Amino acid sequence: MKRKQHQALPRSGGERETLRTKGQFWTPDWVAEFMVAYVLRDQPKQLLDPALGKGVFFRAAKRYARSHRFNLALFGRDVDPQIVAQARQSELDEADLRHVEIRDFVLDPPSGKFPAIVANPPYIRHHRLPRIQKDALRDFSRAAIGRHIDGRAGLHVYFLIRALQTLSPGGRLSYIVSADICEGVFAETLWQWIAARFRLDTVIAFAADATPFPDVDTNALVFCIQNEQPGKHFDWVTCRQQNSEELVSLLSGNRRKQNKTIEIHQRSIAEALSTGLSRPPSQAVTEHHTLGDFASVMRGIVTGDNDFFFMTLTRAREIGIPESLLVKAVGRMRDIEGEQFTPQDVDRLEFRGRPTRLLHVNGLSFDQLPAAVQAYLKEGEKSGLDKKTLIQTRKPWYRMETRKSPPIMFAYLGRRNARFIRNHAGVVPLTCLLCVYPKREDADFVEHLWKVLSNPQTINNLRKVGKTYGGNAIKVEPRALERLPLPDALVHSEKLDKYLGPRQGSLNFGEK
Repeated sequence: MKRKQHQALPRSGGERETLRTKGQFWTPDWVAEFMVAYVLRDQPKQLLDPALGKGVFFRAAKRYARSHRFNLALFGRDVDPQIVAQARQSELDEADLRHVEIRDFVLDPPSGKFPAIVANPPYIRHHRLPRIQKDALRDFSRAAIGRHIDGRAGLHVYFLIRALQTLSPGGRLSYIVSADICEGVFAETLWQWIAARFRLDTVIAFAADATPFPDVDTNALVFCIQNEQPGKHFDWVTCRQQNSEELVSLLSGNRRKQNKTIEIHQRSIAEALSTGLSRPPSQAVTEHHTLGDFASVMRGIVTGDNDFFFMTLTRAREIGIPESLLVKAVGRMRDIEGEQFTPQDVDRLEFRGRPTRLLHVNGLSFDQLPAAVQAYLKEGEKSGLDKKTLIQTRKPWYRMETRKSPPIMFAYLGRRNARFIRNHAGVVPLTCLLCVYPKREDADFVEHLWKVLSNPQTINNLRKVGKTYGGNAIKVEPRALERLPLPDALVHSEKLDKYLGPRQGSLNFGEK
């Protein structure tokens, strides 16, 4: 029987929103086969899938146990009874599903431990979790690992902690998850705890042509972990082709001298935690300088409602908003076509009907505003704008974040290449871009710094500090960008090192 290669995902609308809310992304059969091969290597009597879904791991486990001639009892959890009903229609009978419970795995865990656990956890980001659930998860993680996990961790992070707690001594866990579990602000705390208590056997990354989830903007990783004494080394494997029999062979314990579809690197735990488990092995080239030595970084402005606060100059004039209450701004990365942004580009956007002006009435009381602006703000209140989550925290609600126009901007997320942009137009960026503020304002220094930042060698270093997504997209947060290594040769050739003095704290150029 030909097996389905991947889940057909809705691209937009209500179905896509439901998918994000439930976090249900099905594991392809070819991936399930090698994950199951790892956890069933020792022919255990029980297997647990804590996020059953449509039962792909159960089916793969049945095939494996049958081919290796041993008895295996299947246990499962899920919170969605409709999904379990679908599993009954997918090569699984009542005997296979008799140990499946509709219960929350993390907050209502099994009472016993299991020798084999295989999981594709629900991928639900933190902002989609109800407050009461989020608080309970944070309390659980604090009790489990003895340290605070940052509140931006998604549900899949807590699933991993609970899965490891549920693993019996000597047991094996295979876990497929988004690469952000190694790249988020919580990652260092999480992986230090894991590396100190469990043996990391293998991490599997996927080349673009082999991605298990081709319609999802994320990079997947598979972690193979044993509840054994921690080791000092592990295999970091790149899978270059789907349906790789070599992966099944590797995780079944059979190493080959020559592999065509996978590439294996043996890495030290210390190096991998320093470099990042989702990133290729470090080439051990240590740069002496980072962007933070020469500049500070801030995110762009969050308006709370771009449709209301961000507009074309033509619309502002129609409303009656004077230019003195507007600042030039850029609102999306694709509005910037190259690595230079000029006043002519602002005119080009305006001609195309793209917003280029941000309403900025800070410093004036309501009574001091022109009548037309007062009327516009009252319209916003009538539409409930002042009650929106972010906006209602402002006093008054229409008060805007401020930023000094950055000489350099950074396009930090998108399918096009991440890049540094020289801002000649004096615009302020919205949240789609980061602001880079050089620690010196003289033009020569700014130009030399920009040349270093825009060099391909520097751009290549972004993967050392950023989060990776599908389609080769990358996202770098402000503090991470300040840690961007700058090649020593470039720093020297542009004579930036002569400006270095004692390290100083980041300069504050606006409100957070």
